[in-house]
Amino acid sequence: MQASSKQTDQNYNLELFFEISADLLCIAGFDGYFKKVNPSLIKLLGYSKYELLNKPINDFIHPEDREITSSYRGRIRNGTPLLNFENRYVTKNGETVWLSWTSIPVKELNLVYAVAKNITHGKILAEDRNLQLTKLTKSNSDLKQLTYSTSHDLGSPLGNLISILSILDVSQVVDEDVLELFGLLKTSAEKMRVMLDKQIDTIKFSENTSGDVEEIDISDCLSTVTQSIQSLINDTETNIETQLKAFGTIQYNRSYLESIFLNLITNSIKYAKPDTSPHILIQTKKEDEYRQIIFSDNGIGFEMDSVKDKIFGFNQTFHKNKDSEGIGLYLVYNHIRAMGGISRWKVK
Repeated sequence: MQASSKQTDQNYNLELFFEISADLLCIAGFDGYFKKVNPSLIKLLGYSKYELLNKPINDFIHPEDREITSSYRGRIRNGTPLLNFENRYVTKNGETVWLSWTSIPVKELNLVYAVAKNITHGKILAEDRNLQLTKLTKSNSDLKQLTYSTSHDLGSPLGNLISILSILDVSQVVDEDVLELFGLLKTSAEKMRVMLDKQIDTIKFSENTSGDVEEIDISDCLSTVTQSIQSLINDTETNIETQLKAFGTIQYNRSYLESIFLNLITNSIKYAKPDTSPHILIQTKKEDEYRQIIFSDNGIGFEMDSVKDKIFGFNQTFHKNKDSEGIGLYLVYNHIRAMGGISRWKVK
């Protein structure tokens, strides 16, 4: 009798936890219907409990996210947990909300136990950040172009002025004040030319600077990066293979190389094929006078003919993943170019 009472208390506490949780909790069936939803999810979506339980889950998902959600749902049915999966739902009043899901399947029961967080605010901030970054990038480019144009436009007449002042014969000028004014005019013109030259040199330096360079052990650099995302690698069952026989060290900027590896590895995981664990191969190769680091994976890839020269462009995305920001490959490209390297992309 005592054991039964404890079991009742335990069930009551679990049910209370489900009901009062601020997170969005639900139990869904392999048939694509909600079986149980908590008040937080009902409140966010605005539908009644009856509506949520009696319509397919796909009816509540944003139309643009249904296809990718269905593809990942297949992994859950095969027994693979879905971690930090983001998609959009449409509330009853027509608003779009972003949810980040962690879903654990129980194959014996044909059920999925899931918890979600509302990340709409973060997505809005990210979109605003990207918009501001785009504006700043354009403004910076425009300012550089204006500086170049202004320097060019001023350079020619200023050069002519200096030449004229240089060939003027002032030997016949007897007025000391006039001679002093000629001297000041010539000195000012020469100082202005020096200032314009320094301004151009400063811009060129800021564009070409690549930071500190050191001898880096590639394996050690990779280890630093993978340790920082070890939980993501483990959760997605990602396999990273290295073949560094051609060379194991490189003269490079450590921060740049770590950023390159981090962006490429997380991209490979993000764009993995559904139902397929990501496999990444990192190789070194010597070809003529070039030393190459070759990065490849078994992901979904993209149509080379359609993306062409947009691969490394700022804010360029080629898939329907809504967490794609179009920044990763842009950073990779700029890090490589800043160090005098060449970026090549090949789709097998």
